[in-house]
Amino acid sequence: MNSMRKLFLSLAIVGGQLMFAQKVVGLKVDKNQKQEVPATISKEKINLYNSNLFKFLDALQSSDQKTVDELISDKVKEIVTEDILKKVKDGIDPSKKLEVLKVGYYSTMDGLNHPNIKYKYAGDASSKEVLSAIFEDNGKILGVMPIGVDQ
Repeated sequence: MNSMRKLFLSLAIVGGQLMFAQKVVGLKVDKNQKQEVPATISKEKINLYNSNLFKFLDALQSSDQKTVDELISDKVKEIVTEDILKKVKDGIDPSKKLEVLKVGYYSTMDGLNHPNIKYKYAGDASSKEVLSAIFEDNGKILGVMPIGVDQ
């Protein structure tokens, strides 16, 4: 599976059986388009996104479905299955702390840019990316993709 499709699927939180563009009107990914747009995101917004992602990951670990539902975007709720959430949960080591590696935007074909934060494990000198998260501007989670998880 090519990397564009993997990133495409990450919008539905590591979806396997879906086509996000068919489920959400207006959000389509052009396979020939460069999807990462370097950008500056305010420290306040980054703090909001980090806080929501960490709450989401904690809720996954404790099987707190109510909190998971509160933190993910309405645009992906109908396609986020237990299997998808399990893949996200299993793709992250809960004993390790995550820290921001890179901040930018995920650009969709319709011109919308969504904040995208890539994370690494704190203290990892190799700066290896372990997780990519895409957010709505309001902090709701559109997608989470642990790197290396088989789609």
